[in-house]
Order: sequence, then structure tokens, then C-alpha cells
Amino acid sequence: MTPEAVRAALREVVDPEVGVNVVDLGLVYGIVVDGTAITVDLAMTSAACPLSSHLQGEAEATIRRALPAATRVQVKLVEEPPWTPARMNDAARAALGG
Repeated sequence: MTPEAVRAALREVVDPEVGVNVVDLGLVYGIVVDGTAITVDLAMTSAACPLSSHLQGEAEATIRRALPAATRVQVKLVEEPPWTPARMNDAARAALGG
């Protein structure tokens, strides 16, 4: 298990408000793989995002499906630093018409 494998799995988690995955949106702030334990720091596009629990659960479930050898998967919601559109990659910008 590698951070790259976790990141690849997280590309399947789509923010339903904008239709773009959390990786391309720049919402994945950090990935730590320690043996079979995985921790992900995940931000939201706003602190008041009504879908934060949904996206957190989807991220955990997706990682568990993609990497069944993981014994612990924790997705932590982080608020600092605040997310800005500058964190999006070119694919997300193109998908959002920018």
C-alpha cells in the first residue's frame, strides 16, 4: 500500500455538488500509510459543507474496497488551511468551465 494507491482510489470519490473527484478538486491534503494503517486528511470546499460526513464516509469505504489489506482507514476532516480554488488541478478547472 502506498500513498499513490490511496490517491488513485480517492479519484473514485466525487463531490456530488460539482461532479469532480476529491483529488482533482485538491481536497486531499495529506495521505499517510503506516504499514496497513491509512490516514487521509480531507478538506471541504467550505467549512459549512453539508456533505462533509457523506464524503468522509465515501472516502473511507472506497479506500477499504480498493485496498482490502488495510487494517485501519481513517479519513479526518481538516479546516486548515482553508480550501481555495487554487488547489484544483487543470482537469477540475476544465470540468468546471474554468
